[in-house]
Amino acid sequence: MSHAAETAAGGPAELTRAQQRVKEHSAAIRWASRILPLIGLAVCAGFVIAGLKSGVLSSQDDLRAFISSLGFWGPLVFGFASFASVVFPIVPGGLLVLAAPVLFGPVTGTIINWVAVCAGSLLNFIIARHIGLALIETLFSEKLVEKYLGWTRHRNFARAFAIAIVLPVAPDDLLCYLAGTTKMRFSAYAIIILLGKIPTLLAYGLGISALLATVVPW
Repeated sequence: MSHAAETAAGGPAELTRAQQRVKEHSAAIRWASRILPLIGLAVCAGFVIAGLKSGVLSSQDDLRAFISSLGFWGPLVFGFASFASVVFPIVPGGLLVLAAPVLFGPVTGTIINWVAVCAGSLLNFIIARHIGLALIETLFSEKLVEKYLGWTRHRNFARAFAIAIVLPVAPDDLLCYLAGTTKMRFSAYAIIILLGKIPTLLAYGLGISALLATVVPW
């Protein structure tokens, strides 16, 4: 474990207690991280099938009319699902980022994406700062963690992290967790996340969803 991780967590003793709690439940956490995405995909597939049968998915207008009928519950539930998927794998987060502009329109959908993804990313940093590598090594494969852990030891990690957040060159969720084990200030991290996620979500959420709409008219 890095010295930065111990310091960030408040000292070796506190970190040991936090790590111990994670280790006690590591098998369950690892199992859940593998199974929950599959369950999430199955639930999404179930909603799609139900929507096709009911006619809700017959067109974007019908879908958005249904979403509007849900009132504030629609954006709230969707935003919470997106937030949760950033912190812990429930469904692939990329699917939710693509879905938001379709469900809520380009402006509202992008705002929901930004709020949910940024909130989840900020929480990842806080969790890692208090727990260290214990949870990270449980959620992600050892090979993947070791690959990107080297980034945190580089003196220009903050710059590399900012570039990685803006450009899809590395797994964002893992990097956000790893950033919490470094000496990076939370304020600097927050600025990178809040600003860096804007072009990413615009390009990925709006860009790809618009491209799909032209290829698959709906």
